[in-house]
Amino acid sequence: MRQEIAANLDTLLKDGDAISFQGEPGAFSHQACNQVFPDRETLPCPTFEEAIAAVRDGKAALAMLPVENSLYGRVADIHHLLPDSGLHIVAEHFLPIRMQLLGLPGASLDGIRTAHSLNVALGQVRRFLNARAILPVAGPDTAGSARLVSEWGDASAAAVASELAGEIYGLDLLARDIEDAEHNTTRFMVASPRALAPAPGAPSITSFVFRVRNLSAALYKALGGFATNGVNMVRLESYMLDGSFTATQFIADIEGHPEEPHVAAAMAELDHFTSYIRILGVYPRHPFRGDA
Repeated sequence: MRQEIAANLDTLLKDGDAISFQGEPGAFSHQACNQVFPDRETLPCPTFEEAIAAVRDGKAALAMLPVENSLYGRVADIHHLLPDSGLHIVAEHFLPIRMQLLGLPGASLDGIRTAHSLNVALGQVRRFLNARAILPVAGPDTAGSARLVSEWGDASAAAVASELAGEIYGLDLLARDIEDAEHNTTRFMVASPRALAPAPGAPSITSFVFRVRNLSAALYKALGGFATNGVNMVRLESYMLDGSFTATQFIADIEGHPEEPHVAAAMAELDHFTSYIRILGVYPRHPFRGDA
């Protein structure tokens, strides 16, 4: 729900402002936009770069960006694009992923022979397809596959996509919630050209990137301050910079606000052992974290 992540996001929006996302109409990112901003226009973009550029160029006020999935891990493109985007993370949202089997109006489940979708999505419904001898066929993405099925006019072809995609492209819902893993959830971040942090003391998440100095056990020492100051680190991942096997950047999420004394002490210790730190955003802690 919109009020679950940050009611004060309205301060970043004006009448007519749109929310950009990567994908075609009906993508799960589109669904996330509708959940968080139900009264806002959306701007579908072919790539993550274009979704981010739309915000920088003023074509959209905010971007809805997927960053990690409970089954398939991080969305690597975002790790590389967001730190240099000039945008700030102002909210997070968790979207349970529910896969639907969508077919032409009047089609029957027994008549479906092929299921088209993004390869990752097909991997999440393997048991359902195998049990019904339906052949998985990799497509451009979930919503794009739904669009293609609607255009082909083949009653034996179905798409694996969101219910929203079925509504947009006029497809029937042949089987509901066919995913193999019920816990499948994608975490999104809302990115803005302006920072919007909650007050110190409010339940917060701080996201940042850093590079450690070329010292023995530098990472161990850099992270020690979070343990000694009682700061909970909820995510830590590394990725190579510019294709180098020796230059590594880390991205981390911690619970707390940088202006809180224990967080400030931990960040100061981190600074001592790093060559670069950049805070990507301080934003409200989503209630989903308490429900998980």
